[in-house]
Amino acid sequence: MRSTFLLMMVGGITGVFAQQKNYTISTFGAIGDGRTNNTIPIQQAINQAANNGGGTVIIPKGRFVTGALEMKSGVTLHLDQDAILQGSDQRLEYNTYPHPALIYAKDQHDVAITGKGTIDGKGRELMINIFKLLKDGVIEDPDWKIKRPNERTRTNLLYFEACNGIQIRGVHLKDASSWVTHYERCRNLVIDSIHLESMAYWNNDGLDIVDCKNVRVTNSFINAADDAICLKSATRNDYCDSIYISDCTLRSSANAFKIGTGSIGGFKNITIRNLKIYDTYRSAIALEAVDGGFLENIDISNVMAKNTGNAIFIRLGHRNNDNVYSRVQNILIKNVSVEVPLKKPDAGYEMEGPLLKYPKGFGPDKSRLVSVSPWNHSSPQDTTAIIYQHNVFPSSVSGLPGHPVKNVRLENINIVYEGGANREINYFPLDSLDRITEAEKDYPEFSMFGELPASGFYARHVEGLQMKNIQLQYKKPDFRTAMVFNDVEDLALNGIAIPATKALPVIYLHKVTKHSLKHIRLAVDNTKGIIIK
Repeated sequence: MRSTFLLMMVGGITGVFAQQKNYTISTFGAIGDGRTNNTIPIQQAINQAANNGGGTVIIPKGRFVTGALEMKSGVTLHLDQDAILQGSDQRLEYNTYPHPALIYAKDQHDVAITGKGTIDGKGRELMINIFKLLKDGVIEDPDWKIKRPNERTRTNLLYFEACNGIQIRGVHLKDASSWVTHYERCRNLVIDSIHLESMAYWNNDGLDIVDCKNVRVTNSFINAADDAICLKSATRNDYCDSIYISDCTLRSSANAFKIGTGSIGGFKNITIRNLKIYDTYRSAIALEAVDGGFLENIDISNVMAKNTGNAIFIRLGHRNNDNVYSRVQNILIKNVSVEVPLKKPDAGYEMEGPLLKYPKGFGPDKSRLVSVSPWNHSSPQDTTAIIYQHNVFPSSVSGLPGHPVKNVRLENINIVYEGGANREINYFPLDSLDRITEAEKDYPEFSMFGELPASGFYARHVEGLQMKNIQLQYKKPDFRTAMVFNDVEDLALNGIAIPATKALPVIYLHKVTKHSLKHIRLAVDNTKGIIIK
């Protein structure tokens, strides 16, 4: 039913853009010499097309510099082969509302950006200008000295708000100084066959889809300094619904595919298919609801990730200050293969993810057992913070006491860990599970519980967890227990294979009620390898 609807949606949108009149920007006086500012002639072409009932504005071969452009209903912006739409490197040539962006639209319908050309945000050069303006007091930003210039100071490449019927097809998108593409409260969005590379600055997500309905993202390549594809929810009474993402290649110095962190409203009916992921610092799949919203009916399959810091991270937290708790339930993840290295997966990239650091006031102390949530941001706020040394982190599903993650199915999962854990680097004993930090209000990330006694999979505060045909492999020995389950109700393990590790116990159940264990294949006898307490 959903696939049929999406095909109807795409067909309907395509019909809207057929047989439109063309408006070539050079006829309005635009000059593609890489120096002349063409904001006025390009905007004139867009306005004239809109005033005449819609049309296609053509960017021909050349390098056309421009400030902020406002898209209008019924207008297609088409970039010919070898056409470059280059954002100005002067921050004052961008709008300030609703978000600074090179191309933006609000309350418009039937808008498209197509072609084989490139939209280049010149993010590096723009950041130099932004810092100069901040230092000179020309623009103000309360965050820039303690963290980094915020999202209303930096610029998106594309920003669409409350629009209906958007197509982004074929184009190359390059180097924003903030989230590259930002779609907020939009309906009927199609993104297909785009090539996005943006590593000009931190906080540089590839696709941010916020409280949108009926979205299809297909056949695209995304390489971003921050999350590659991220669904967010910014309003308590709004949510993302009916999102389909398939056949994409992702690379990130954060997470490849993520739902959250912003999770005020919610997410439902999300379908993910056929992702290829590589050189990604954090999780291949991260599902997070921590701001009082809901996350439900998630269907993910066919994910292959190489050189990625974590396979699967599912988290219910309580970062919001009111008494509304998030809900995370009804999740299916299957047919996933991930290789997790010992080294930093994004080492050598221009904007690497930050090393973990101890929170303020903490540091390594082998005389006492302390569980902390490492600080994982790129902020220069505390230059005295000590690097948090750790072993490879496991995948995890975690809720909160009294607020469990519910109904999670993991099937046909193969995770290859490099292993090589060392007690001298960090160590948390298996008999101290109840002392692991809940990190209830901390920023959600797979490393948020600090060092764990599990090497492959960790589950805590979960109700209804089914794991079928799960294989954990280790290239080097790991002294830790492979799978740890703590405060789990209704656990079903069927077809678990952990052939390499002999660290005892291999599987540990603590405070687990209603469990079923079938076809467990370990390197040691199951009577020794499985402990239930």
